[in-house]
Amino acid sequence: MVTVKINNTPVIDPDQQADIHKFEQMLARYKAGEVPEDVMRVFRLNNGIYGQRQGGTRQMVRIKIPAGIIQPAHFEALAHIARTHSRGWGHITTRQNIQFHFVELDEVPEVMRILAAVGLTTREACGDTVRNVQGCHLAGACPHEMLDITAWAQATANHFLRHPYAQRLPRKFKINFSGCSTDCGQAMFNDVGVVATIREIDGGIESGFRVFVAGGLGANPHPALALEDFTSREDLLPTLEACLRVFDHDGNRENKLRARMKWLVEQLGFEELQRRILRERKFLLASSSWPGGIPKLVEALGDAPAGQQANANGTFVDPTPVGQGVAVSIGAEVPFERWQQANVVRGVAKGTVSAYAWARLGDITTEQFEALADIQRELNAECRVTNRQNIVFRNLTDAQLPRLFDALSNIAMAEPGAELLRDVVACPGADTCNLAVTQSRGLADAIGERLEEEGLAEVGGLRINISGCTNSCGQHHASDIGFFGAERRAHGRPAPGYQMLLGGYVGDTRIHFGAKALRLPARNAAEAVVRVVRKFTAERKSGEEFRHWLERCGGAREVGKALADLDEFPLPDKGPEYYVDFDETRPYEVVLGESECAT
Repeated sequence: MVTVKINNTPVIDPDQQADIHKFEQMLARYKAGEVPEDVMRVFRLNNGIYGQRQGGTRQMVRIKIPAGIIQPAHFEALAHIARTHSRGWGHITTRQNIQFHFVELDEVPEVMRILAAVGLTTREACGDTVRNVQGCHLAGACPHEMLDITAWAQATANHFLRHPYAQRLPRKFKINFSGCSTDCGQAMFNDVGVVATIREIDGGIESGFRVFVAGGLGANPHPALALEDFTSREDLLPTLEACLRVFDHDGNRENKLRARMKWLVEQLGFEELQRRILRERKFLLASSSWPGGIPKLVEALGDAPAGQQANANGTFVDPTPVGQGVAVSIGAEVPFERWQQANVVRGVAKGTVSAYAWARLGDITTEQFEALADIQRELNAECRVTNRQNIVFRNLTDAQLPRLFDALSNIAMAEPGAELLRDVVACPGADTCNLAVTQSRGLADAIGERLEEEGLAEVGGLRINISGCTNSCGQHHASDIGFFGAERRAHGRPAPGYQMLLGGYVGDTRIHFGAKALRLPARNAAEAVVRVVRKFTAERKSGEEFRHWLERCGGAREVGKALADLDEFPLPDKGPEYYVDFDETRPYEVVLGESECAT
């Protein structure tokens, strides 16, 4: 979707104009009592507008950023929304969306116009739709990739936007792309995950994909399963549409809690699900929406992999390691060198480099949005949103790195260790979400502070993710150390607590979900992290990944036993802070609103 300008005036895409006009009409009818609440809720969600726990007319607005690709004009539009319609900052999600909270419902059409003027949309960012199509943020700049999946993710997003089958599905439907088996795009826990690959055929090499289906997190995580050994480039989009159609036909429309793609494996068995998808693809050729062949966007932009950088003697430079479990050593003392060691990814044949800008808790302020636009223009760089809630600058040169570091330092986004241990990922939690039972962002802050105090924030090879409930919007199942919020009761009082999980991992085209270690009071969770990280750093063998160390220690439960003393609540008069959640002043209580996730 591209917005053009005539006489420097934005010309909004006609489909977006229609979306905005319809939203204004529906809003007027709703306020006049002509549209029932439940109908308006579904309509809102399909347009990316989500209710908050505060109730009333304040809304969350979610903006789709397909494949994480973001431009200077986008940053400027987001800055304007943050300043005039929200609370001065926006939040990056784990699905490469950007969302704003506390937006008045009456102001939503104007926000949609601001976004449409720069080619962004909220359409189908929520609801039972095809959600934002994710792609590896290093696609086209990764030394490991088999294909550059950028144009494929964009073409997929374009194909399913406003697609008739993508409007009233049994439940939400998520598609992720990765350029190689490292799976930085997290294909292995989504409804459909696409991983680029190659195969030998007739003495040559053919590039294509492996398509994985029926993955998911939430209260009942399920690994994605390989649909077939190899899917050709010509067959990829028909395969994706076939998956969507089977889900639409066979998904559970009576029970939203069992309506995701992963439940079809239990309902039908994987072999039958596989048979139906491949049959649907076979006859999709007869459909008017058949998307077969190489998409025009892919033909125009190309999908050749970045490739490794060759030495003068023809051998390859060892590429920068990427992905979960990679141990990055930060040994320098000079701030720029420390940042360069931890935040810069090299190894692209074209001689470019990429560098991470760190967004604390995934938040970006108005001033930071504006500065990012200026930096991107000055350096003529590409930018993408990452699924760990940061921004990566791409297509840089070595000569530009000092300037980028200085510019990011000026806006507090140059912390070394973006995407590593310091970079704790958290969902919005009870700050705004109706389903959350704890302030996950507050815990993330507390963990970050304790790691800094203990000198552990730059330990390599570890990731920490937090969710405010079991639904795993913070992706706690897939991280080395994960937490999800839970109500506890102690001495007759409710108190905020967490379940700690250890050993989650996604990579090598497989996923392992973290195992339960122990339950903890919220106030002790940060100390538990410090103890585990300290034990890991003391005992790990050279190059040993966390999950392998964990196995060697006897697993999550065994490590959890050493933390048992932390699962204690003092009497309320001895430790009153244990009965108040982070960022709160009143005694803890669970206040749940109506779930719009399952509407």
